[in-house]
Amino acid sequence: MEAHMHAPFIVGLGGTTRPGSTSETALRHAIAAAGSLGARTRIFAGSDLELPLYSPDLPYRDASATALITALREADGVIIASPGYHGSISGLVKNALDYVEDLRTDVRPYLHGRAFGIIVCAYGWQATGSTLSALRSVAHALRSWPTPFGAAINSAQTPFKDGECVDPTVTAHLELVGQQVYELANAWKTMGRAA
Repeated sequence: MEAHMHAPFIVGLGGTTRPGSTSETALRHAIAAAGSLGARTRIFAGSDLELPLYSPDLPYRDASATALITALREADGVIIASPGYHGSISGLVKNALDYVEDLRTDVRPYLHGRAFGIIVCAYGWQATGSTLSALRSVAHALRSWPTPFGAAINSAQTPFKDGECVDPTVTAHLELVGQQVYELANAWKTMGRAA
C-alpha cells in the first residue's frame, strides 16, 4: 500500500458531454496505459466537466469544481483530451483548465512541475494541428511540461468501436502519451522535484 502511494498520480481531463465521445474514449485509453505502468489515476470527463463558468472573483466552488481543483493540486501529471472545435480547444475543456487559476498561490503554482500529455480529436485533420498547438501553449502558460509526443486523431476515420480502439496506430499513439506522462511524472517524483 505504501509503494502505491508513492506511485505518480495522473489526472485525465477532457471529452465532451456526449457519453463515449471520441475524445473521452481516447483519454481513457491513454490513462489506462499510464495505469498499467503503475500510476494512480483519476478521470474528469463528460458530466464531470459541466462546471460553472470560471470566475476568479467568486470564492465559492461547487463540489465538482472542488474535486477537480483538489485532484489537479495533488497531480504529478495530467493528460488533456480535447475535441478540435473550429480550430481550437472546446469551451468545456478550456473552462475546466481555467480553474487551474485557483492553484496560483500554491507552493507549486498552477501546474508547475507536472507532465502534460495532449490528445486532440477532430473530424478531419485540419483542426488537429491548431488545437494541438493551442494546448501546448496552454501547457506552457500553466508552467507544466508538455510531453514530446501529442496524439492527433481524425475522428472521421472511426478509430473506436464500442469503446475499443480498432486502429493500431491510434492505439500506439495513445499508449505513448500515457507512457511519456507516466515516465516524466515518475522521474520527477523519484528525484523529489514534484514534492
